[in-house]
Amino acid sequence: MNRSYCVVGGGISGLVAAYRLRVATGPDATITLLDPADRLGGILRTERIAGQPFDVGAEAFITRRPEMPALLAELGMTDRQLSTTGVRPLILADGRLHPLPAGTLQGIPASAAALAGLVDEATLARIADEPDRPLDWRPGDDPSVGALVADRFGAQVVHRSVDPLLVGVYAGASTGIGLRSAVPTLAAALDAGAAGLTAAVRAALPPPRPGSPFGAVAGGYQVLLDELVARSGLHWVRTAARQVRRGERCWEVVDAEGGVRPADGVVLALPAPRLAELVAEFAPATAAAARRIAVASVAVVALALPEGVALPPNSGILVATGEPAGRPHSKAMTLSTRKWGARGGVELVRLSFGRFGDDLARTVTDEQLLDWSLHDLRTVLGVTAEPVDWRVQRWLDAMPQYAPGHAALVAELRAGLPAGLAVAGAYLDGIGVPACVSSATRAVASLLDGGVAR
Repeated sequence: MNRSYCVVGGGISGLVAAYRLRVATGPDATITLLDPADRLGGILRTERIAGQPFDVGAEAFITRRPEMPALLAELGMTDRQLSTTGVRPLILADGRLHPLPAGTLQGIPASAAALAGLVDEATLARIADEPDRPLDWRPGDDPSVGALVADRFGAQVVHRSVDPLLVGVYAGASTGIGLRSAVPTLAAALDAGAAGLTAAVRAALPPPRPGSPFGAVAGGYQVLLDELVARSGLHWVRTAARQVRRGERCWEVVDAEGGVRPADGVVLALPAPRLAELVAEFAPATAAAARRIAVASVAVVALALPEGVALPPNSGILVATGEPAGRPHSKAMTLSTRKWGARGGVELVRLSFGRFGDDLARTVTDEQLLDWSLHDLRTVLGVTAEPVDWRVQRWLDAMPQYAPGHAALVAELRAGLPAGLAVAGAYLDGIGVPACVSSATRAVASLLDGGVAR
């Protein structure tokens, strides 16, 4: 008999899962994907801005992780992989623009010299004498990044060097992000006996390698999404899953219209809050763990400015936290055509808004977000030109927070799932696209291996 599988959730994790299922089970298997969205892709979304494809969700992936280059190669799309132009971002702190420091790991310095000019002299002295102060560390500890860095180096390093990077990744401050999730190599160096934090950073810094650390997909992520849909041969049911339940011989997925879809295996590629709703009845421990993963909402404003607008030769601006009143409304500005190369006779820019704990993405109107964007461009970069096109994209409850102890929480979540169900998504093993590809691959392997490693 032909096998049937359901994938619940049509983001990158769900689409990779559907593709992996097709590769593993052959052309005769039925693969049904349920997602009520207007298009597939989840937080990967490519829009046309001034006629140009422009990613208004995730825009890049880390090339030192193998998953995305390998997936593109597997799909015959290696020629679609883009590299950055090599320009670096700036940090806006204390009302001034500073180069992004070198010699740091997620903004955590290996020496005082790395942050010269960004923090005050008292903070530089504190970094310099850090090796002389005893470090209370036990292998396996998982403090928040912010707490550890503030203790060893002071608050300025947190606000001006670490937060600008981590807010961009998680939409949450470093005081709420666990070290083992955000900087696992640093935690490993501390476990191995590094005498202090600066010594651990030096041990954990990756060796220099040629090429850009970031990649993107030419034509936008939509090109990849379309290829995954085509290769997977999935049947898209444009509705939500209302219930997952055990049938007599297999699992059953009940959709919002009451349709029942039997499945030999189900991949739940949903955000953590939705996962908790679907599995609470038969996997209470999994549901409880999923409810403990907090989420943030963000908004992106994509702008096309007239060609020739004077922008700095940098990839973007990261905004420090803890600054006085009057700082920009946005948390980051990406100068996309500086970062990836000019195209289409316009300057493409995107500004990001929203942090964990605020409701900005839900409550502020599109027009207000546009006004804030133009204000930030004017006050920070002196840009006064009106956009020739613009778009607002909101991502509600889309950014999971990797709090201290996250790995143990995820292990508990997976352990509570019965055989035949598997999970995939950005809340599990990493928030970036490569980690989502990895989680989907793991989910499919667990289904085909009898649900051992979910």
